[in-house]
Amino acid sequence: MLNSDLSQLRGSPFEALRALLGPLSAAPNLAPQTLTIGEPQHTPPQLMIDALRANEHLYGKYPPVGGSADLRSAITNWLDRRYHLPAGMIEADRHIAPVNGTKEALYMIAQVITERAGHNQAKPAILLPTPYYHVYHAAAVMAGADAVFMPATKQSGFFPDLDALDPDLLDRTTAFYLCSPANPQGTCASKDYLRRVLGLARKHDFMLVMDECYTEIYDQEPPAGILEICREDGGSLDHVLSFHSLSKRSSAAGLRSGFCVGQEDIIRNFLNLRNFAGAASPLPVCAAAAALWNDDAHVAENRALYRQKFDIAERLLAGRFDFYRPQAGFFLWLNVGNGVEATKRLWTEAALRVLPGAFLSVTDEQGVNPGDEYIRVALVGSADATEEALSRLVNSL
Repeated sequence: MLNSDLSQLRGSPFEALRALLGPLSAAPNLAPQTLTIGEPQHTPPQLMIDALRANEHLYGKYPPVGGSADLRSAITNWLDRRYHLPAGMIEADRHIAPVNGTKEALYMIAQVITERAGHNQAKPAILLPTPYYHVYHAAAVMAGADAVFMPATKQSGFFPDLDALDPDLLDRTTAFYLCSPANPQGTCASKDYLRRVLGLARKHDFMLVMDECYTEIYDQEPPAGILEICREDGGSLDHVLSFHSLSKRSSAAGLRSGFCVGQEDIIRNFLNLRNFAGAASPLPVCAAAAALWNDDAHVAENRALYRQKFDIAERLLAGRFDFYRPQAGFFLWLNVGNGVEATKRLWTEAALRVLPGAFLSVTDEQGVNPGDEYIRVALVGSADATEEALSRLVNSL
């Protein structure tokens, strides 16, 4: 009575962490700190709260799956500002699908863009980076595809090596999931890299699924986005889907609001599927999201808070653990030699909860896991908490 594909799903990294640390006691006399999950602790903007309250009377209405016209307009205007797009390249009613959180949407989009294999046919392939966001893998498995992992290591700039992709594999590929800025590495794909991967998508007829949810949390320079590449290539959105969220940009993870932008017929079919299987955002949430996308000032303030924590990390960690200052996002990807053992030590000696890189990565047929040596550290707390946590980390390791 169960779908056999469910047996292929990989366990949550957080469940694996609970199993690892459950038998162990945190260091006594120290207040435990959790640096595992990418849940921003900054105070959400007041304008979000104000918009929710001003529209609370709309909770009694069923919301449309495509969100409100005001929300789609705010999203389109933000994309035009952020990526310097010409008027009309993105049309609010043709290219935008508001979603109730990008986690669910990144999963569901695979159902739209993957044709299941017929009898005696090879399965379609979905390409995934490793380390990776576990939702990508679940999306591939439950869409009936082969999940093909591509190492994203220091040697390849923490992005998959495009030269290592076999043309026959690309010919049966239906989607390529790519996260930039990268989680957990904090690196940003260059325009040249994005241009190459988009060229492969169009040549081999697969969808480029860009997870760009960290694009507004950057250190110095705004990361390049796939829509910029589309703009420079004449404005076509063919073979492109890009996902954005307010969770990181506006410290509004609980609002569960994001969107997908891209190829018109895919967006249309995606919205149609969501009429049956997706949760639409309540209209007060749409109003709050529109207010957030229309405002850039609170995002600059948010970036400044993360930049302050990057400064702390650089002061305490420079020259240690292969530290580099993240270009974007809010994770540190630290080479500690053995991530699992370091995680146990940090809990028992420093009362710090971090995530082993191996739990975010896949071991290949040769027994190599690109995350084995690493831990992921989320800089989501206050500056004072970050100073305390990273000082403990250095003292322990």
